[in-house]
Amino acid sequence: MTSHDDSGLLPEVIVYEGEFVDDDEPQPDAGPALAAAGRRVARRIAHAAATAARFTAARTLPGLRNAWALTGHWAALRYMTGDEIRRRIVKKQFDHFTERRDDAVTARNTTLKQMSKLVDKAAEDGLSSPEKNRLRDLGTEADRRRNGLAVLNAMPFTPNQPTAEQISRWRGTRGAVRFTCVVVPALGALVTVTVTAPVSALIIGPALLGGGWWLSRHPIPLTARPVPAELLIPELDAPADCQLAEPRSTADGPDAPAGQGPADGAETTATDEQGPSSLADARTSEQAAAVLAGAVRAEGRDLAEVAKAVEEPWGWSFYLRFATGSTDELNKDDVYKALITRLRLRRNGLLIEGDPEAGDSAFVRALLRDPFAPEVVGPLPYRPPLSMSIVDAADFGVAMDGTPLVFSLAGLMLLMVADSGGGKSGVMLALAEAVTACRDAVAFNLDPVGTGVGALGEAITLSACMDDEQIEDVLDFLLALCSARARQRARYGWGNKWRVSEEHPAIVVFVDEWPQLSDEAKAKLVRALLLGRKEAVWFEAGSQFGTRDYLGQAIGPKLSARLLGACRRVDVTELLGGGAIAEGYRADLLQAATHTQVNDAGQIYAQGLPGMPNRPIRYQVREVTDAQAAHLGAERAAAGLPDLTHTLTEAWLGQPYQDLLTRCRADSALPPEPPAILLTLREAFRAEQDPDALTVAQLAEDLIADDAERWSRWDDRADRLAMIGRHLRKALTDAGVELSSTRLRHLPGEPTGYLLADVKAALQAFS
Repeated sequence: MTSHDDSGLLPEVIVYEGEFVDDDEPQPDAGPALAAAGRRVARRIAHAAATAARFTAARTLPGLRNAWALTGHWAALRYMTGDEIRRRIVKKQFDHFTERRDDAVTARNTTLKQMSKLVDKAAEDGLSSPEKNRLRDLGTEADRRRNGLAVLNAMPFTPNQPTAEQISRWRGTRGAVRFTCVVVPALGALVTVTVTAPVSALIIGPALLGGGWWLSRHPIPLTARPVPAELLIPELDAPADCQLAEPRSTADGPDAPAGQGPADGAETTATDEQGPSSLADARTSEQAAAVLAGAVRAEGRDLAEVAKAVEEPWGWSFYLRFATGSTDELNKDDVYKALITRLRLRRNGLLIEGDPEAGDSAFVRALLRDPFAPEVVGPLPYRPPLSMSIVDAADFGVAMDGTPLVFSLAGLMLLMVADSGGGKSGVMLALAEAVTACRDAVAFNLDPVGTGVGALGEAITLSACMDDEQIEDVLDFLLALCSARARQRARYGWGNKWRVSEEHPAIVVFVDEWPQLSDEAKAKLVRALLLGRKEAVWFEAGSQFGTRDYLGQAIGPKLSARLLGACRRVDVTELLGGGAIAEGYRADLLQAATHTQVNDAGQIYAQGLPGMPNRPIRYQVREVTDAQAAHLGAERAAAGLPDLTHTLTEAWLGQPYQDLLTRCRADSALPPEPPAILLTLREAFRAEQDPDALTVAQLAEDLIADDAERWSRWDDRADRLAMIGRHLRKALTDAGVELSSTRLRHLPGEPTGYLLADVKAALQAFS
């Protein structure tokens, strides 16, 4: 066996020299390739960033441009039309005009309140001499303020219309103020916050991008807005010859958002084809319905449809249906006034009545003209003496929809509430005119401060006016008659109500100025109202107020019939219920007559009239003039009035009635005519616009003008004025006038003269 030894051929240790290379460090020979890869990644990142930037800019820049254009549109007031600016300029003049009138009303009311306090004090404790002078001065001031207010009310509003240059200057001035005081400070604040607190860019940046993105998708058109509702009142309308060049809409400018330009002509076409903006301009039922529907929806009401539109002699009548909500909401003050403005109607020219048969519907009447023109109301019908029965229905007027106001007065306990000038006395005179034509009814007339229905003269069977004691005596007699007739009914077996006939006539009592009755008379009247219906003793009462504090008791809502002319809102709700205003009974919107304007006198709302529906619709009662009343009264008195002798004799009240009638007729004699000398002095004051006092020298001119032969006898004497003053005092004394002269110490020389208050007091003594 052979063996080999290899140890001499192999080295004992093998050593390799080098270094370890890991993955985080480039290999020496890989440097150029890795740099190229890095550049490729950078280019890809830059490309992605540019793509994202272009995408973001495309989605947000149009919106940001729209936002900037909106800012300029607002700051430069380009959203206002020339007509709106014109109306704003004219409204300042109108506000000044109304402020003057309101100030005059406030001053007048303040003076009247001061007078009222003194009058109340005089009734309770009497007045001292300074207080009497103060009351006299307040009376003079009240007359002056009342005359001034009448002048202001008679003055028409005639504004100075602005020119196109003034409108442009108004727009430019306010635009500069907005840009300087709002836009520049806002931008400065934004930049300052971003620079001083860079972290805020994390909030501001996304907010701007989000806003720009939203505006890009929902661009806001840069167009002129409609004229606001508060500027659409008739007083601000432009005259027919006023032409204004409207500013160019910025919607077609370079800042308009994409798709917002006028390329398709839609904006122009819509403007050209727009219908009338007011009911006065509507020519067809469709146009009128569209105008009303737009106004109602603009006030946030969910209108389903305007089911019917009919042109009337006085304007338009509509029938509306609502999808949701209540029709009563249209009578809320803010909605009602806004609709008046939007529809360009006369003040209080909108009547809204819920349909009692359909809760989602309402009748709407828009008044463009007087609904009660003379040809619509018609003349007073002629009723011959003794030609009708009290149970017959009589024609008293007409509703605004043409329905006759026809009802019977039999069994009617009625209260008529209206302010002074509201036509209360006229309505009661119209009712009394019908009663005096009856063969089975007589009229009694009670009025604590006036003559009531006394214009009918001798056709009134009994009158007790301006005498509290007499009025109370008449009410006592009527209460006694009610008791007597109740016993007679039981004896005759007539059931639960008096049988009216020519032998047993009804008595219709007209009571005017209820609040002016004495407390005793009020209590007796309320008792008679509760007892009289069954006994054919019926009361038709009139009052300026319908609340308990004026009537003495809360009797008004219990009466069978209530008529409301121009009155307070609280009177409407007191007599007709809390929901009456919302239902459409807007007697609070009627305007009482003034000395020179009839306004809405004689117009009423009514509830409880026999045969008439209880609807919130206006009625016009036909006027009975004093001349007509005097003629009819004389004719009916000559033909003979129904005789109460038989029925009162059966009630054992014949003699008490005759005694009462004699006393009332004796006290109803006309007062003596004031002496001529006193009337001459009053005319002298009136010719000088009613100053507080006139000197004898001033009065001498009027005395001589009235009777030169008598008062110019002393022209050649040095003591001429002394002689005139002496004989003037003698003439007044001989005529039975209690009027003394006084020293006018506020005038130079302290001349002798007469005070206006004293002259008025002397005249009052003869009334």
